[in-house]
Amino acid sequence: MPPSERPILQYAAEPPQEPLPYGRWAETLAEHFDRAAETEISEILWFPERSFGGRTYVPATAGAGDGEVFGYVSYTREHEGAQAADIVAVADYTDETAADNPDWTLDLSDQEIGHWRGPQGRRGVIMLVWGVSLVANGVVATAELGPTTTDQCELLDERFTLVSLDAYTGDYVEVRVYGADGTELTRESLYEDGD
Repeated sequence: MPPSERPILQYAAEPPQEPLPYGRWAETLAEHFDRAAETEISEILWFPERSFGGRTYVPATAGAGDGEVFGYVSYTREHEGAQAADIVAVADYTDETAADNPDWTLDLSDQEIGHWRGPQGRRGVIMLVWGVSLVANGVVATAELGPTTTDQCELLDERFTLVSLDAYTGDYVEVRVYGADGTELTRESLYEDGD
């Protein structure tokens, strides 16, 4: 195989390893997310966890007032099965919600979680992207950076989490959802109005 003409970060995060949070674990995560939200929130909707750079990220959204709080709870583990440590929660607020935008086909949220340097000093950011597919029959979501697929995640209760290089050499992340037969059902850029 010849060398890649575009050597970039691809599939760098571990695929989801655990079910969506429930029980005492969900309560622990919720305590941290609730504190980070700094406002009264409704029931938290959790998304598939992804591990990148030694940290595991569990994205979340929750209704708050006329909008929504979105963010994540992240943690480290010494080894598989060890107690979660160094727990950090990040939360932000938006008044743009899927309920107010019936034309949306994806309800996306994102947070920057790191930086990446490529050849010739080129720089990009690492984005944690999570969302809900609002179209029927989706099975897999992908992150696309220009012509390159950088990550994918199977949908779990219509929810997915992606980790992708972004803002690199003039390319920006686009999320796509595919059906079981490989047909593209919808796509959306992180940077379109209304996201």
